[in-house]
Amino acid sequence: MIEMDKELWRNSNVLLTGGLGFIGSNLARTLVSFGAKVTILDSLMRPYGGNMSNLKDIKDKVKIIKKDVRDGLIVKKAVKNKEFIFHLAAQVDQTIAMKNPRLDLEINLGGTVNVLENCRLYNKKVKIIYTSSRVAIGEPEYLPVDEEHPIDPKNVYGINKMAAEKYCILYNRVHDSRTTVLRLSNVYGPRAQLKHPHYGVLNLFIGYVLTNRTIPIFGDGNQTRDYVFVEDVVKALVLAAENEKSVGEVFLVGSGTETKLIDVAEMIIDNVGKGDYQFVPYPYTLEKTDIMRFAVNYNKIRKFLGWIPETALRNGISTTVSFYRKNLKAYLP
Repeated sequence: MIEMDKELWRNSNVLLTGGLGFIGSNLARTLVSFGAKVTILDSLMRPYGGNMSNLKDIKDKVKIIKKDVRDGLIVKKAVKNKEFIFHLAAQVDQTIAMKNPRLDLEINLGGTVNVLENCRLYNKKVKIIYTSSRVAIGEPEYLPVDEEHPIDPKNVYGINKMAAEKYCILYNRVHDSRTTVLRLSNVYGPRAQLKHPHYGVLNLFIGYVLTNRTIPIFGDGNQTRDYVFVEDVVKALVLAAENEKSVGEVFLVGSGTETKLIDVAEMIIDNVGKGDYQFVPYPYTLEKTDIMRFAVNYNKIRKFLGWIPETALRNGISTTVSFYRKNLKAYLP
C-alpha cells in the first residue's frame, strides 16, 4: 500500500474547481493539511453541492473564487502558475441532465474544455486530474467493470462525462497536456449535501433516516452499486496527481464490491438505530436510464499507482452517520 507524498505538496500551487462541494472539500482539507497553497473555483450554483460549511474551519487557509467554470476569463486567470489542477466542478444529477441537457452540456463538457484550452494556452505543464463517473460506461456487459469495458452511456449526464473524458485524452495525445481521468463509482461520506435527491444515494438515505423520514427505494431494491468512501477517493486523486505514470490514462475507482440498494438501506437503519424504507415506482425517465448493476475492477489503478480501497462499507457508513449527527443543520434546507 503506497502512501501519499506529503512533502511533494508543501507550498505547491493547486487549483480545485468545484472545491466547495462534496469530494472537492474533502480533497481541499487533505491538501491544506499537507501544506499546499489551495485555490478553489466554485460558483456555489444551486442545487449543487457547494457549501461554505465544508471549509469553514480552514477558510483562512484557502483562496476562494466564487465564479463559474464556464467563464473563460476567470478560468484563464485561475489556471496560471498552478502546478496541479483537480477539475471536479460539474452538474451532478442525472435527472436534471435529462430535463435540461443544454445545461449539462455547458457545464460538464463546456466547462471541461474551458479548463483544458486555458491550460493549453497559459499553463502547458500543469497536471490536470479530471473526475469522471461510472455513468459514462452505461449498463455493464460484464462485472466487475474494467477500463476495457465498452462505453455506451444511457443518459445525457453519462454522454457528456464520456465526451469530457475523450477531450482529456485527446489533449494529452495532441497537445501533450498532462491529463488523467479518474472514473469514480458511487462516492459517499462526510460533507455531501442532504437537501435534495441530486447527490449520492447512500448519503441521501442517511439524511432521510436522521430526519425521521422513510427511505424511498425505487423498484425492488435489487439494483446494485459499488460504494467507495470519499477518503479513499481523495487518496486516489492525490496519488494520480503525484505519479507521472497516470498521465494520459483512465482509471476506475471503486471498492470492487457489488451491493444491493436495499442492503445499504438496512445497514444505515441498523447503524442509526431507527428508520424504515418503502418501495416506490420509478420515475418514468429514470426507469429508462438507470443502471441496474455495477461493480468496479480496480486492478489498473492498483498496478499503476498502488491504490486500493481501505474503508469497508459498514465502517464508512458509521463514520458518515457520526459526521451528520454532529453537523446535520449545515447540510439540510
